[in-house]
Amino acid sequence: MPAPAPPRRDAVAGVAPHAGWQFSGALASAVFASLSGDLDTIVIIGGHLAPSDGILCAFEEGYETPLGNAPADLELAARLKECVAVAEDRWPDNTVEVQLPFARYFFPAARCLGMRAPPSPRAGELGRAIAEAARAAGIRVGVVGSTDLTHYGSNYGFAPAGAGAEAVEWVTGVNDRRFIEAMLALDEAGAVERAVGEHSACSAGGAVAAMAFARESGVARGELLN
Repeated sequence: MPAPAPPRRDAVAGVAPHAGWQFSGALASAVFASLSGDLDTIVIIGGHLAPSDGILCAFEEGYETPLGNAPADLELAARLKECVAVAEDRWPDNTVEVQLPFARYFFPAARCLGMRAPPSPRAGELGRAIAEAARAAGIRVGVVGSTDLTHYGSNYGFAPAGAGAEAVEWVTGVNDRRFIEAMLALDEAGAVERAVGEHSACSAGGAVAAMAFARESGVARGELLN
């Protein structure tokens, strides 16, 4: 079997899962590998927020990872605070943390910025603000939204399609698919509506912010990696 072709490295943004390195690490790695290789800053946007919450940003000077410390881009954070309402994130959150080693590995010279966005129009505002701030600062920025899809089963109190093979088929072929289609179309409102109303995405604000950043950067449509 021929070796798979290496991923294209010209993407400006991506959406990566955060279930954990053992479960979703391969796909998250592919997302980071698809980003343009000459970026100055990687903004990772997670979630675990309610639609009524605001935008959060880590104000630390750097992030500890197993591959060494990644310096934070606090200059970009300061510019963003001039454009959108941003509060300090004082709570641990896996949606950003699990992605930081990928940023460190693929972009060892880049700075990082960890943020969280709610599944609401505020996420789109954040994505556009990042694009504007990057242009004003004259830096090359890539954005990764950290978002998992349908959380199904008794642990989550959500099992409308029962159990077994039929449930798996419904989750992947219907519920997840509708959210994925909205992401590929860069449909911010549709993605929020499906994530919140259909329980099809965890931390959808990260994906919506990445989509808005991509559209503001001139992208017309997303590409499904897997």
